[in-house]
Amino acid sequence: MIEKFDPNIERPVTFTQAALKHFKKHLEKIGGLGIKIGIKTTGCSGLAYVVEPIHELPQGFIRLEEQGVLFFVDPKALQYVNGLEIDHIKRELGLSQLVYKNPNESARCGCGESFTVIDEGLKG
Repeated sequence: MIEKFDPNIERPVTFTQAALKHFKKHLEKIGGLGIKIGIKTTGCSGLAYVVEPIHELPQGFIRLEEQGVLFFVDPKALQYVNGLEIDHIKRELGLSQLVYKNPNESARCGCGESFTVIDEGLKG
């Protein structure tokens, strides 16, 4: 079952126009159903974003739709990604990358691949 997100509550993840264009183009190219958004434990700071195309509906995920693109947010990651904005930028030599602006991040590793979130219960 896919958990429906309450539209009366602020959206947990937002996307810039550049990111939506990137995801739409990528899904058209590979034929995916949508984009899964979550986190995994890794790297020197502890957490990394998982943003990947999916071909089957995930069970229990929060479903979002933006301009015809489906996104599925892992509810287990919600405490870490709530308020996240995903952007897509182009760099020199034709390179591009996703950029994450997360108000929950308290630190990021030097290479930018992983991040840390301080538990609100530990702040003193």
